[in-house]
Amino acid sequence: MKLSPSSEAVVAATAGVVAAHAEEITTVFYPAMFAAHPELLNVFNRANQAVGEQPKALAASVVAFAVQLIDPDAPDFTPIMRRIAHKHVSLGIKAREYTIVGTHLLDAVGTVLGDAVTSEVRAAWDEVYWLFATALIAEEARLYALGGTDPEQPWRSYRVVERVEELEDIFSLVLAPVSGETPSHRTGQYVAIAVDLPDGTRQPRQYTISSGPRGDALRVTIKRVHGVGGAPDGQVSTWLHANATPGAVLELSQPAGDVVLDDTDAPLALVSAGIGITPIAAILEDLSRRQPERTVRLFHADRSHDTHALYASLRRQVLAMRDAKAQNWYEHDADHAPTLHPALPGLMDLSQVDLPEDATVFMCGPLPFMQAARTALMARDVPAERIHYEVFGPDLWAQNAAV
Repeated sequence: MKLSPSSEAVVAATAGVVAAHAEEITTVFYPAMFAAHPELLNVFNRANQAVGEQPKALAASVVAFAVQLIDPDAPDFTPIMRRIAHKHVSLGIKAREYTIVGTHLLDAVGTVLGDAVTSEVRAAWDEVYWLFATALIAEEARLYALGGTDPEQPWRSYRVVERVEELEDIFSLVLAPVSGETPSHRTGQYVAIAVDLPDGTRQPRQYTISSGPRGDALRVTIKRVHGVGGAPDGQVSTWLHANATPGAVLELSQPAGDVVLDDTDAPLALVSAGIGITPIAAILEDLSRRQPERTVRLFHADRSHDTHALYASLRRQVLAMRDAKAQNWYEHDADHAPTLHPALPGLMDLSQVDLPEDATVFMCGPLPFMQAARTALMARDVPAERIHYEVFGPDLWAQNAAV
């Protein structure tokens, strides 16, 4: 992908100004777009809109893409592009919706920057946007085709065949298609579940498939979100907690996600915190069945043993493998951990743990946690390219990569 020479010169001259106002531009863009196209409110996560995460993610992505176009030494944008495409496929984004987004995004640039946006400046940034959009459209079309999904009908009906109460606010659902076969997925992927809420709105949320490939069904493990500091409770997780009982029918996307278990026999380090244990649980289940000889180290942080989801099954799988070891950290009541598997008190500390040489790392948890873990791992000479991560919600990693 390459900008035309005239647009490249304009973007190089204006990128700093656009970057400085990027979040302001997106906060103008979203309300205007939703006012003109309220049907898109059913696609976007309203919670992420409310706390500002979605605008920040879009701003960071567009600016990073533009910088890559004008700076040959800029980081490769391909991994971020691939990740966005997977998120979009899980939400059922359609190619025609990019025209709507592009129109309102460029209008917002004009609103925020005013007279500085000449016809030449608008044309150059329109070219940036459509290079960005066409790359995503192509990748999303490929993913839809590989998943056997008609992008005009991206949702499929699944029936809850089993529900397991893991902890007070964490539950697992075993889901089977109402008709047809369970689509194949790679270990570590997720699905979106879309629900029709009592206020008449429809909202999707993404949940990791917490089981390895099993053929006849898939499992998701969900944490009911309680609002903190005056924030409302999670709409979708609360609705699922109350209504997703055996026999209920839910609408799911095709499996998506690019942070997946590889097929090598290289050592693995699995790093997680809180409900971020779900993709790790899927990876460990798959490994214990297909590669029980593989070297694995599991590092997990939680508030306490009482909030450690999927502990029993994870423990069984670790014990079933030849060279698997686990270490947990609990912020509270670490001395209440099972005596056969004691936990360390406080926050995770990777500085002295048993880390296999040449290990590939998979991480999932809150963004600050993963940034701290990445820093600790790189201090132990783990190359950045061997550290893979999954983020629940908009991916703000690139915006904070220097942390």
